[in-house]
Amino acid sequence: MGYGVERGYVTGFTLPVVAETFDGWLNDINAFHVERHHAYDALAAAAGGAVPEGNVGGGTGMRCHGFKGGIGTSSRLVENEAGRYVVGALVQANYGSMRHLRVDGVPVGRELDPRGAAPSPGGSIIVIVATDAPLLPGQCRRFAQRATVGLARVGGVGYNSSGDIFLAFATGNHLPAVSRTRTLHDLRMLPHEYLNPFFDAVAEAVEESILNALVAAETMVGFKGTAHTLPLDELAAIMARYRPREEREA
Repeated sequence: MGYGVERGYVTGFTLPVVAETFDGWLNDINAFHVERHHAYDALAAAAGGAVPEGNVGGGTGMRCHGFKGGIGTSSRLVENEAGRYVVGALVQANYGSMRHLRVDGVPVGRELDPRGAAPSPGGSIIVIVATDAPLLPGQCRRFAQRATVGLARVGGVGYNSSGDIFLAFATGNHLPAVSRTRTLHDLRMLPHEYLNPFFDAVAEAVEESILNALVAAETMVGFKGTAHTLPLDELAAIMARYRPREEREA
């Protein structure tokens, strides 16, 4: 995508990053259902506001912890001496076995699957972390690494064939796409000692995003079988059994 054209040459460009998780159980991937116009339609329909979750976009054919998976998102606010910032996460959840599923520390998967089914070999997840805080690339890398904490809280392990991808970016610095001068640019960064609350926020947002994907997803009949939604009534009953009455009534 060019930023401008001079004498027939593109003077600047962006390099898109494309990621995927395998949906070949619900989707006949060899049929090539997605065509060029679908990609252009998706770009044209992109807008701000609430992010659709569950069986949408790339999340349509996902399975997560033995249930229907998909797209999930969440965010947190972080305040410190430098200002007030947002940390957001978006996941495409397509990984995990039922017996590993945990919700707020409760072993929900073992309660739903008392037979202790063997873990699924592989599965993948894409996690995108974004913040409006001013960070340098090394700090963004540290944010991406903390996504694994939220994944582990829900029950993700990262098996041998998993194609797990964690990316993070920050918009706190504003630089021209193409520099017209040879002057130096000023960059801002949060001091490293300010980052701990952001690490908490990343872990919490990723954890909640995965759970939101599970809750929002709907049962789907696909190419090789049916992926059922997480049974919310059973989930609520399990959580109630594990929580003291005074905590539930608080």
